[in-house]
Amino acid sequence: MHRGGPDDSGVFIDKFLPLALGHRRLSLIDLSSAGHQPMHDREKNIEIIFNGEIYNFLEIKKTLISFGYQFFTQSDTEVIISSYLQWGINCFSHFNGMFSLALYDKRNQQIILARDHAGIKPLYFHLSQKRLVFASEIRAFIAYDSKWPEDTEWKIPFLTYGHLPEPFTTLKDVQPVEKGTCLVIKLPSLTAEKYVFHKFKFSSVINNLPEALEVVKIKLETAVQRHLISDAPIGLFLSGGIDSSLLTLLAKKYKTNLKTLSIVFEDASLNEEKYQKIIANMTNACHHSFLVTEKEFGESLNDIMQAMDQPSTDGINSYFISKYAREYGLTAVLSGLGADELFGGYGSFNRTGQSRFIKKLPAFIISLLSNLGPDKYKKIAFLNKRNLANDYLFNRGFYTPVQVAEMLQVSEIKVYEVLDKVRLEPLPQNVHPKNKVSWLESNFYMQNQLLKDTDYMSMWHSVEVRVPFLDKELMQAVYSIAPEIKYDPVIGKHLLIKAFADLLPTEIWQRKKMGFTFPFYKWLNNISVSLPTGKQVEMANKFKNNKIHWSKYWASVLSEQGSLTYGLKEKSEESLYSDDQLKKKFRFE
Repeated sequence: MHRGGPDDSGVFIDKFLPLALGHRRLSLIDLSSAGHQPMHDREKNIEIIFNGEIYNFLEIKKTLISFGYQFFTQSDTEVIISSYLQWGINCFSHFNGMFSLALYDKRNQQIILARDHAGIKPLYFHLSQKRLVFASEIRAFIAYDSKWPEDTEWKIPFLTYGHLPEPFTTLKDVQPVEKGTCLVIKLPSLTAEKYVFHKFKFSSVINNLPEALEVVKIKLETAVQRHLISDAPIGLFLSGGIDSSLLTLLAKKYKTNLKTLSIVFEDASLNEEKYQKIIANMTNACHHSFLVTEKEFGESLNDIMQAMDQPSTDGINSYFISKYAREYGLTAVLSGLGADELFGGYGSFNRTGQSRFIKKLPAFIISLLSNLGPDKYKKIAFLNKRNLANDYLFNRGFYTPVQVAEMLQVSEIKVYEVLDKVRLEPLPQNVHPKNKVSWLESNFYMQNQLLKDTDYMSMWHSVEVRVPFLDKELMQAVYSIAPEIKYDPVIGKHLLIKAFADLLPTEIWQRKKMGFTFPFYKWLNNISVSLPTGKQVEMANKFKNNKIHWSKYWASVLSEQGSLTYGLKEKSEESLYSDDQLKKKFRFE
């Protein structure tokens, strides 16, 4: 895991229990050795390993000082320890940030695993009667045990979603800690209890437009200011769209010598350089555009596969932008991720009427349309089964259960049985259709694909990506705005546009939405990918003939890789111990 934490490393081993905590550090707050982890309190009752940032740690620190706590570092890690000593597991509800952490409480003989309100930072665990293993990357489990068994079912949800929805991973009995929750695991019995410390709920507390605009403006400005706190070099991804442009314009208020970067292509139709330059000129930012060519894509493909901690049809764009951020000298960057999901920026927000109409059709007509129509119509089949996941799959699904069953040579019944294991929070019956879309986009696409891909690709290049639109206070405010005000039938993300009408140039918000698009169809067409005979070859032929989207073809390629492909591909030259030393030191069987 040295790529995600190149600056420092440490191990804590308990004297009485067969327990060890390991940490690799990417230094951003308090770059001195005082920020070393694992970190403990003065009495050495608490040991912590922590990944992420607590953006409101200075406010919490002031409160704790008023309670009599003393601090000996400038780090947010020490604030977490004192917060736990003061409030116990209720401390997590005080934090506004992105985090995954493990806290060992010697007094109460328990380990606590916690993950932030939006699941920005990943945290995986395996818990049985005999052992507890946890890490922020799946590759760590394979490093611990190279023979860790594969989850034999992972390809079913992957081919259906194009990513692995929670609680699935490629490894057997390894799952993510749920966002906004902590697990309290008693030692040595390894019995666990789950506590929810934060959950978002839709309401219409804010039900007039002027108030909504004012709240959005204040909360986003505050979020950007918080997210710029860093003792290491920090900058912004600037695509030229509404979200990254807004963040850059706001960041200029709080930071001098602003650094921004973007990616451009030889294909002029995909370049957004014109819009990037508008914002760069307005802010006097030190902006750099990096050209990604087909040749570089081909040469980087092996490294991209190594970087992939879990299979995903997305993430290659995050690989390149993170690579160039590091080359540009940045340790942290701000990203506009989350704005589309919260403020209604996707086309799916305008297809709610379409899906409701199709659901009213008799089942046999839906089956007829999905079986006889062209490939893009096949997703209609998802609406035959009435649940939230299928509403999402109608918009973003890849292969239908019938297609997945054929590709993997299993029964359709088996496919549905596995898909029913996807983690779903129930929504109240009266949720507005567009709030439902927002919830689905946030809990599937953003949670399981965008955030996950962003984290492992950025960590691979020793870069931290921060997402101000997922600031807890801003998210809470957006969830409190009445849907009739929040969404506009014509203008996507209209609240952002109107809240910052005095700041955001017309050329930026009136342009056609592009997204972060790479010329993958052309690039993949020119790369020979070895596939076994059978259904995957059929998919390759369809792709070559432009009958299926490149991402569906890419999914079929990735599904042919074994689970170990998405894990340990290299050994650190600076391993702390040899394999034999590790077994002896940690008493591994």
